[in-house]
Amino acid sequence: MQNSISLPLSQSSATAATTVTGSARSSYVLPFGHSKSVNLKFCGLRREALGFSSLSSSCTLRVQHHLPSRKHYKSVAASAAKNGSPPKSFDYDLIIIGAGVGGHGAALHAVEKGLKTAIIEGDVVGGTCVNRGCVPSKALLAVSGRMRELQSEHHMKALGLQVSAAGYDRQGVADHANNLALKIRNNLTNSMKALGVDILTGVGTILGPQKVKYGKAGSPDNIVTAKDIIIATGSVPFVPKGIEVDGKTVITSDHALKLEHVPDWIAIVGSGYIGLEFSDVYTALGSEVTFIEALDQLMPGFDPEIGKLAQRVLINTRKIDYHTGVFATKITPAKDGKPVSIELIDAKTKEPKDTLEVDAALIATGRAPFTNGLGLENINVVTQRGFIPVDERMSVIDANGNLVPHLYCIGDANGKMMLAHAASAQGISVVEQVTGRDHVLNHLSIPAACFTHPEISMVGLTEPQAREKAECEGFEISIAKTSFRANTKALAENEGEGLAKLIYRPDNGEILGVHIFGLHAADLIHEASNAIALGTRIQDLKLAVHAHPTLSEVLDELFKSAKVHSHESSPVSEPVAV
Repeated sequence: MQNSISLPLSQSSATAATTVTGSARSSYVLPFGHSKSVNLKFCGLRREALGFSSLSSSCTLRVQHHLPSRKHYKSVAASAAKNGSPPKSFDYDLIIIGAGVGGHGAALHAVEKGLKTAIIEGDVVGGTCVNRGCVPSKALLAVSGRMRELQSEHHMKALGLQVSAAGYDRQGVADHANNLALKIRNNLTNSMKALGVDILTGVGTILGPQKVKYGKAGSPDNIVTAKDIIIATGSVPFVPKGIEVDGKTVITSDHALKLEHVPDWIAIVGSGYIGLEFSDVYTALGSEVTFIEALDQLMPGFDPEIGKLAQRVLINTRKIDYHTGVFATKITPAKDGKPVSIELIDAKTKEPKDTLEVDAALIATGRAPFTNGLGLENINVVTQRGFIPVDERMSVIDANGNLVPHLYCIGDANGKMMLAHAASAQGISVVEQVTGRDHVLNHLSIPAACFTHPEISMVGLTEPQAREKAECEGFEISIAKTSFRANTKALAENEGEGLAKLIYRPDNGEILGVHIFGLHAADLIHEASNAIALGTRIQDLKLAVHAHPTLSEVLDELFKSAKVHSHESSPVSEPVAV
């Protein structure tokens, strides 16, 4: 079952929203600005980050190839004027609320563009990604990768190596993750200080047009002004109702990254990228894992062919079992010698299905935007299921459907694509706009990755999404595939398990999607994502040269195997930003 974002919008309305039903039995409303009807089903990482379930697959997947002009956005929020006139001079050119990866990327680009910039942070620099997400999880996954290699007698023997029994020190592994997060956090802080970005400590609240207060609890507030303001406050783990998190035996990803305990048996609620990555870590460290998935199949948001292969390699061969088509309606932490209790019901009939008793449970049902306390009521902005409504240029939209002047929102807080690098790209795009260059980010060119062993990566549309789009718009699609077993470098590493898949238009060579499962897939995807972003045709990529022997030749062979009718090069039409 696929997952989509459906946007039936009209050009007469400055705001519109679409409801997305999540696997946690709740709905999310994602706002978008002017465009015609768009229905784009997101692949696994993007969907799972929000806990999305499926939507109707009506033939509204028509993607406009002409972005609306900025002139459509001349309306300003009349309600904002009621909060007082903006100051005539400012303390800063740009203030960013939130010093995560998105805010950091925006700040550095702003300094490059000559803007006097400040960033407000109420917690620690680095946000979710650096402190409780991407960075420490990669440290744990680096350990799990080494452990898998050392534990595989067949793999070692094939390389002519002999290794005694591999073991690990739990605290040492935890320290590796914590130390990496600390190092990256310090790097981000020092990079901003070195460039002259003012780091203002405290919780940021918008008081009115171009005016923000910040401060710590128990201390006087400070008020600063800026010509432009970017909200970049990120997200927190989403926990469905009925689940009691104690931080010890029932945990979120925030707790799991501390690795305070490696349970013998852990249930993971949700089989998206968060759940998959933690299953890789826990099974490598000796745990047995049970997946609990609301939909009828595991990894429902990935391209089906890639998902099927990934399940065979990442799940079926490991100490993992699973329950699909069920909801965890109640999870009770371990107490008084009793194990963690998980009550399951049928996702469709809602009838009781089973009760599991495990040592621990990890809630990996996605993330929710962190937008409370921002003072949005002061500028007449109403969140939609917690998300701040924005247009395709990240300009904030108020309750009346008007743009709030000089106010932008990037990253997880706007819900467009809950990935750290997407937040950074959005921040850079905003800075381009406020410095005089109109820029719209094409989210379909942003790659996503799951850092399991082997890795999964993707960009653009899945095969079902592409076929739906082709049917609606009246063109044909073709599929090309290459195996890692045909790649010299992969075979030298004894890592031939893998597949790369290209979805494209044979009539003009346009890339619609690329999906990779295999060694270093997360690194390989960028050639495809950059091709989509730059509008490069397959017939041009066929002429590119790749070093031999390298894994990059997987993509080289993939593009060369595509059968394109036209041999002429021409830029791809500018895609709609979603």
